Amino acid sequence: MYNRYGRRDNKYKARIKILVRERTPAGFTAEVEAEGLQLQGGAATLTQEEVERVSARFTQPAYQSVGSENAAGGLATSEPAFAAWRKRNVRPHRIPGYAAVSLSLKTRDIPPGDATAPQMRAIADLAERYSFGELRVTHEQNLLFSDVEQRHLHELWLALRELGLATANIGLLTNIITYPGGDFCSLANAKSLPIAQVIQAAFDDLDFVHDVGELDLNISGCINPCGRHHVGHIGILGVDKNGAEFYQVTIGGHQGGNGVGRAAAIVRIIGPSFTDHEVLGVVRRLIECYLERRDSDAERFVDTVHRIGINPFKNYAYGRADRTSATHDRPLVVA
Repeated sequence: MYNRYGRRDNKYKARIKILVRERTPAGFTAEVEAEGLQLQGGAATLTQEEVERVSARFTQPAYQSVGSENAAGGLATSEPAFAAWRKRNVRPHRIPGYAAVSLSLKTRDIPPGDATAPQMRAIADLAERYSFGELRVTHEQNLLFSDVEQRHLHELWLALRELGLATANIGLLTNIITYPGGDFCSLANAKSLPIAQVIQAAFDDLDFVHDVGELDLNISGCINPCGRHHVGHIGILGVDKNGAEFYQVTIGGHQGGNGVGRAAAIVRIIGPSFTDHEVLGVVRRLIECYLERRDSDAERFVDTVHRIGINPFKNYAYGRADRTSATHDRPLVVA
């Protein structure tokens, strides 16, 4: 349906989301379903035999039978830094004794998602040693070792720390998803990478970032949301105003599907856009509002937004006099 009706006359509107909006979601759905009925049973029909043929070409790694006493070997250390990394960057595996490990590409002074050639060569060696030679790239612009024996977690962490790839910030404020923006993309309205790096530098205190808790901050540089700003707990969208770069700030988005009980949600705009020099202050004030208003340390930023609405956050973002003062002990300014 997109191939038939998509906008080829305008590169800024050559997106399926534009077509869905023009034809309405209900209308587009009806057309897709009608097309599906027309194609049913034809040459493109996926048969069970074809599924089985293709499935047979995908093999499983040679998983070892790992006893609980061996698996615990990688978990036994009491080092706080390792414990924090294990909590944020290590996820359960369907095979007992194994884990999935995220390598964070989000550190200060490095553009989000970047890695050097020497780092990638070292990562390839570690994948061969610890993850059956498999390395995955995630939509959050990080890397993933999908099949790591738990008993090797500590030695893997030590190796990653030497490479600068063991930052314990997966799912936290500084794990920013960033579209490359005006530095690299001809469709961009504004630069994105400098905004991300300013925020990363300002929130370089990992203890504070862990206190804030789970928070997705996503940045796009144009209306095509490559940075997924529309599903960020905080979203930042670069916009053009008479040839100048401005940034629209949104809150309340959520990508859903991660087992925390909240469905996917699209962000809401808090108000007029900001200059690049104002964005960091806005992010700080939004977090200040959250820390003031959350009902417990366990309530995430996005859940507080949905519980109290965007108006309190808007008041903080624009420095309005009717906001309440923060009472948390840790200072917000951590640069």
